[in-house]
Amino acid sequence: MTDFLNWLGSFIGATIRMATPLMFVAIGSCVTQQGGILNMAGEAMMLASSLFGIVFIGVTGKIWVGILCGALVSVLVTLFICFAAFVMKVDMYLMSISMNMALLGGVIFGMWLIYGVKSHTAPFVIFDPVANVRIPLIDKIPFIGEILSGHNIFTWIAVFFGLFTQFLLFKTKFGLRVRAVGQNPQAAESVGINPRKIYTLAFAYAGLVSSFGGMYLSMGYQNFFIKNITANRGFIGLAAATAADAKPGLSIIMSILFGLAYAITNSLKVYIMEQQLLAALPYLLTTVLILVLSYWRYTKAQRLLRENRKKLAEMRAQQLAEEAAAEKA
Repeated sequence: MTDFLNWLGSFIGATIRMATPLMFVAIGSCVTQQGGILNMAGEAMMLASSLFGIVFIGVTGKIWVGILCGALVSVLVTLFICFAAFVMKVDMYLMSISMNMALLGGVIFGMWLIYGVKSHTAPFVIFDPVANVRIPLIDKIPFIGEILSGHNIFTWIAVFFGLFTQFLLFKTKFGLRVRAVGQNPQAAESVGINPRKIYTLAFAYAGLVSSFGGMYLSMGYQNFFIKNITANRGFIGLAAATAADAKPGLSIIMSILFGLAYAITNSLKVYIMEQQLLAALPYLLTTVLILVLSYWRYTKAQRLLRENRKKLAEMRAQQLAEEAAAEKA
């Protein structure tokens, strides 16, 4: 029994590690969705930050400089998308998808220009990855220690961003304006709120948060950049935010559920030798999770609708009975 609990704790811990980049994208996507737009550029945000963070570490030798510069590059990418969408009147979703595709090859070209290779940066930028945090006392507790202790600093940053973004959206004036614009931009504009400004700020914040997901992959999970490092995690993070109904706190839980798909895939590598099936498995499992969640929401909405109809019918019957009694009197 103890061995099983230790294995289960290790598996859950691995799931959280796999879910960390999804958390960042999901949290950022919650802000844009509350503002009425989908964050389709999560891949571009992560790719830009993951490469340029490594580049600036190589230039300065300091990880914190790489993190700051990687986040800045990601925000610049989002501001460029906003400029194209709101000033040049390009469709935002098409622009976001185009930016994803452009940076998928663009970062490889950039790596070739800087280092002369198209595979990875490992021989050229050597540094220790961002440290894992062992929590005193808790790490000694069987099962619980495996789940809570030993996670990368980036994972705890994701938790912080989740809590902070929850507060930002539902307890501040800025969050109220974001949600107002998302629900009815015309009504918000009629009271002096500039929807385009809110869209831009929400998208820039999403770029800032999502950048940490890319940097986790190249600075925390490993210490180098490789081709297709994000592996479409930006879209899965967007799916997690959608499944969480654009609530940052809940999006962390949904990200862990979707991270389960990656953890299961890693566990099955010993038994499944077909590489194409292994590559497709996380997305197949994610699709199944989305279908299950959608069906649960549908049944919940239908049950609530039936209950409301029943209450209305009872109220109507009571009203008719009172009217009949009044007529007799």
